[in-house]
Amino acid sequence: MTRSSEFEALAQAGLERAKALGATYADVRVVEENRRSLAVRMGRVSKLEQSQSLGLAVRVLVGGAWGHGAAPDLTEGAVLALTEGACKSAKAGAVYRKKPVCLAPLASQVGEFRSSFEEDPFEVSIEEQFALLMETDGLLRGDPRIRVSTAQMDFLREGNWFFSSEGSRLFQETLRSGAGFSVTAVGNGEVQTRSYPASFGGNYVQKGYEHVRSLDLPGHAQEYRDQAIALLTADPCPSGTFDLILGGGQLALQIHESVGHPNEFDRVLGFEADLAGRSFVTPEKRGNFRYGSEIVNLVADSGLDGGLATMGWDDDGVPAQRWHVVEAGIHRNYLTNREFATRLGDPQSFGANRAWGWRYPPQIRIPNLSLMAGDAGSLEDLFAESENAIFFDTVKTWSIDQMRLNFQFTCEIAWEIKGGKKARLLRNPTYQGMTPTFWGSCDAICGQDEWKLWGVPNCGKGQPMQIAEMTHACSPARFRGITLL
Repeated sequence: MTRSSEFEALAQAGLERAKALGATYADVRVVEENRRSLAVRMGRVSKLEQSQSLGLAVRVLVGGAWGHGAAPDLTEGAVLALTEGACKSAKAGAVYRKKPVCLAPLASQVGEFRSSFEEDPFEVSIEEQFALLMETDGLLRGDPRIRVSTAQMDFLREGNWFFSSEGSRLFQETLRSGAGFSVTAVGNGEVQTRSYPASFGGNYVQKGYEHVRSLDLPGHAQEYRDQAIALLTADPCPSGTFDLILGGGQLALQIHESVGHPNEFDRVLGFEADLAGRSFVTPEKRGNFRYGSEIVNLVADSGLDGGLATMGWDDDGVPAQRWHVVEAGIHRNYLTNREFATRLGDPQSFGANRAWGWRYPPQIRIPNLSLMAGDAGSLEDLFAESENAIFFDTVKTWSIDQMRLNFQFTCEIAWEIKGGKKARLLRNPTYQGMTPTFWGSCDAICGQDEWKLWGVPNCGKGQPMQIAEMTHACSPARFRGITLL
C-alpha cells in the first residue's frame, strides 16, 4: 500500500465517523514537513536545525459550527478519537453561534501539485552550505567597526494530503528556499544595519537551492558592509514633504500591511479585532472605493511562479485563482474562503484558506499579492525624471493602526535624488501616511524588467498564532508629496 493509499484509508475512516455523528461536512489533512535551518554569527555556527514532522488534522461542521482536532498519530484509533472530539466541540459551539456556517459550493477536486525546482537543497551537503555562509560572514567582518554579522539560509519541504466528505482527494508538495545576511556597524554615536537581499532573514521563493546560488551572498557582502559603515556618518534624512521612491523590498511590505491584511474578509468582519485589529475596507466600499491612483493594480495570484503561497488548491480544496484586489485604483475584491465567501454574497471562494502545518485549522491568509508593473522603465529612468525625491529601501521598523489606515515605516537606508541620480546618503529615513491617500499619490511604477518577487516567510495571524508565507512582487514606484519625519 502506498503512503497516499494508507492516508486515504485513514481519512475515510474519519470521514465516515464524522457523517455518522451528524457532520454536514468534514475534511482530513495529513501534513509532512521537512526543514533545515543554518546560520552563522561573527565567524561561529549559531544555528543548525533539521526537523521532520508528520501529523493529521480533522475538521468537521456540525450544527453550523466548526470542530477541529489534530495529533502526530496516524493510526485509525487516533483518527476516530480526533473525529469524535471535533464533533463534540462543534456541537458545543453550535449552541452559542448566532449565525451557522454556510459554505460556498465546490465540486469535488482530484489531483496533484508539485512546485518546480532545479536543485534540491536537502541534497546539498551541510558542509557546502556552511562554507558559503562562513565565506559571506568573513567578508562582512572585514572592518573593526562591524560589531554584528549574521548569514543564514532556510529550507522547507511540505507534503499535504487532503480528503473531504465531498469527494476531494488532493496531494501537494511544495519546496521553498531562502537566504540572506545582515551586518551592523557601530561608531560616531550611531548603530546602523544593512541587510541583503531583504531584512528579517533574506528573500524566500518557492524554488530550490538554485535560488541561494543566484543571490551570490559573498558577492554582495563588502558592498553592504561598506554601506553600514557609511551610514554612521551620513546626514540624517530630512523631514518635510518630498516625492518618495520605494525600492522593491520596502514596497513589498507596504503592500503586505496596507493592502493584504485589510482585505482579509474575516478581519473586515471583526474576527481579528481582539488581536490584530479590523479594517477600513468595509463591505460597502467594494467596487466603488478609490484605493489608489489609476495606475495602481494589485493582483492576488495563487499560481504565481515561485510565490511562497503558490499552490494547486487551498486547505478548503478550492483551486488556485488569480483576481484583482485593486484594479485601476478601484477596490474590487477581498480575500475569502468558502465560509466567508457566503458572508460576502459571492458564489464561490477565492481560495485563500490555509493552515500552518497539521496542528491548526485553516483560516483566511494573504495569498501572493503583487503590484503590477507600470511603464516608467528602469529604476535609473525613474531617477532621471525625479527631482526633490528621496529613494528609500529595506525596512527596519514599522507601525500601522488597528484599522490598517495610518502607518509609519522606517527604512535602513535612503539616498537623495539629485540631477536624476542617487546622490547624498541618508540615515534613519522614516515616512508616514494614510493608506488610500498614499496609494493615490502613486504616479509612476517601473517596468516589467524591474518586477521582482519578495517573499514573506513569517506572517503571523490567529489565536493560537499561526505563521503563513506569501510573496509580494513589485517594481520600484514613486509616490508624490509624502511626509518624512
